[in-house]
Amino acid sequence: MTTRFWTLVGAFVAAAPLAAQAPVAKPRFDRTGVGDTSLFAPLELPSANLFRSGSGAPGPKYWQNRADYDIKTSLDTTKKTLTGSLRFRYTNNSPDTLRFIWMQMEQNAFQDKSLNSYIFPPDSRFGALNFEGGDVIERFDQILNGKSVAVKRRPNGTVMKIDLAEPLAPGKMASFDIAWHFLIPEHGADRMGREGALYELAQWYPRVNVYDDVRGWNTEPYLGQGEFYLEYGNYTVEITVPSGYTVASTGTLTNAKDVLTATQMARLAKAAKSDTPIAIITADELKSGAARPKTNAATMTWKFSAKNVRDVAWAASPDYLWDASAWNGIITQAYYRPSAVEPWKDAADMVHMSIQEYSDRWFKYPWPQMSAIEGPISGMEYPMLIMEAKSQEKYDLYNVITHEAGHNWFPMIVGSNERVYMWQDEGFNTFINTFSEARRYPEKGDQMTRALGERTYVEGAMTGNVDKPIDVNPDRIDPRLLGLAAYVKPSVGLQLLRQEIMGPAAFDDAFRTYTERWAFKHPTPADFYRTMEDVGGKRLDWFWREWFKENPHFDQAIDSVAVAAGPNNAHTATVVYGNRARGVLPIHARLTFSDGSVENYDYPGEVWSTNTTQYTRKYTFTGKTLTRIELDPDKRLIDLDRSNNVWGSSAPPLKP
Repeated sequence: MTTRFWTLVGAFVAAAPLAAQAPVAKPRFDRTGVGDTSLFAPLELPSANLFRSGSGAPGPKYWQNRADYDIKTSLDTTKKTLTGSLRFRYTNNSPDTLRFIWMQMEQNAFQDKSLNSYIFPPDSRFGALNFEGGDVIERFDQILNGKSVAVKRRPNGTVMKIDLAEPLAPGKMASFDIAWHFLIPEHGADRMGREGALYELAQWYPRVNVYDDVRGWNTEPYLGQGEFYLEYGNYTVEITVPSGYTVASTGTLTNAKDVLTATQMARLAKAAKSDTPIAIITADELKSGAARPKTNAATMTWKFSAKNVRDVAWAASPDYLWDASAWNGIITQAYYRPSAVEPWKDAADMVHMSIQEYSDRWFKYPWPQMSAIEGPISGMEYPMLIMEAKSQEKYDLYNVITHEAGHNWFPMIVGSNERVYMWQDEGFNTFINTFSEARRYPEKGDQMTRALGERTYVEGAMTGNVDKPIDVNPDRIDPRLLGLAAYVKPSVGLQLLRQEIMGPAAFDDAFRTYTERWAFKHPTPADFYRTMEDVGGKRLDWFWREWFKENPHFDQAIDSVAVAAGPNNAHTATVVYGNRARGVLPIHARLTFSDGSVENYDYPGEVWSTNTTQYTRKYTFTGKTLTRIELDPDKRLIDLDRSNNVWGSSAPPLKP
């Protein structure tokens, strides 16, 4: 070290006692040693590996297990009971040897003293209305060398541990025979249920839990509010109902000649080539009794087949009208009672437009049909089948239909973990719905207008301090705030990301790539974040942190403006833009001048990266004077206090 350096050090040390004699304000806390706590610090994500790459794509050794089901079930409308048996084949594609599996037994949410009953009041949306039911297992055998071996099982609320009769090695398959029954709840936590003669059946058969590379066995309980996480596979389903009933189900009807009249089959064949709905079962046929084939049998069995789906649900009623049309060979159907003709007569066409919109914009619908089912359930989604209530008018019905139809993309195609990351399907779906709603009914507002409405809602929640972080397990969210936290707030975030941060072209490219990469797979939030950055070309740690991980508020302001006259009729303006909350967003500034002209300046969110409270810009203008600045004049951003967004006088009228 140089002599000069040591001389300076010595002078500093010698002066220290003198400086200490003067009163010095003590710091409130010691900042030394504190890591980077900025929004712009790198976001900690799980390390990339052979299963999930750093790009956000599935890794070269990505795996997921598989579940195939052959199910036979019978509906007893007198006893209001479902009885079933199934052959279940579970393929272990993991690198681990499994010595037990976990099964989902969701009807147990309606047992006395269930966890659901302790958390949700009986008369609440996810409560059981004092109904007591639950799955009754009659048989649970593993098939070994063609013989049935009873397995040891341990019930644990809405899941059940099954000890395998022999270990299941990687790459091997285990088969099981299961028989069960349960009393059907009238109000099944707003996911399934019955109303008079109509039944909507979901969470109706024992289903294997997901075993994945992220968490091993996913054993979160079913409480009603958190939804589902399931493996993909092929299904055959035989549903036996009273002879007068019509059944709608996930999958393709495989025995039409046994359950439909020749006239109905001809109509279906015509509908498969028709852009407009065709009545398959008419009101006159319901009245005359011609809606079902003539038979002396008390029951009729409907058979369906579905490939590469993660679940099956179905509905049955003796009063269903049935309409159908097609888009690109995909049958779009609606089943509804005569009391719901208005507005359900348009429902098949609503399904048609929804499939077209989401296929054109994001990812082609992969299955042969989608059916909208009218009944008591106010909105619920399953593969190829969606449930909606009657609705009072067409706008409301379309909003529900296109929302539930959109769920066939998130999470039925992109199979995220709804029970942990509800926003990854509900929020994504709410976002894509704005495009579909605007396409169907532009008179109610274009896509940007609908996005503005959602932003206004989120702003109101933030102003009232009732907003919550998005990345929270859904069962821990106050039900009154579920729509905000899991649906609207993530949708607003995606809209900001598309319009204000990435740009529509980059966002759409990345969002489509995410959908393609993870179709029929199990993505995590990290896979989404990484894909959007990988394809979009921006590091977005700050945005993921502020919008999904944390819960900051947003308040941009104009801190100061200094205007000075310069030579040659030039004027300068030094503007200090302020950020008075933790959250940061791009800056949109509109400058108005003495001659009535206007100039817009847009700065990306990253301008706050070195100073998250102030950003300074110096402008030079010739022949005109700055008279006004307004931040975010078109209300494209979230901003809780717009009173500090304006500097200067009102803009003068524009010159002709």
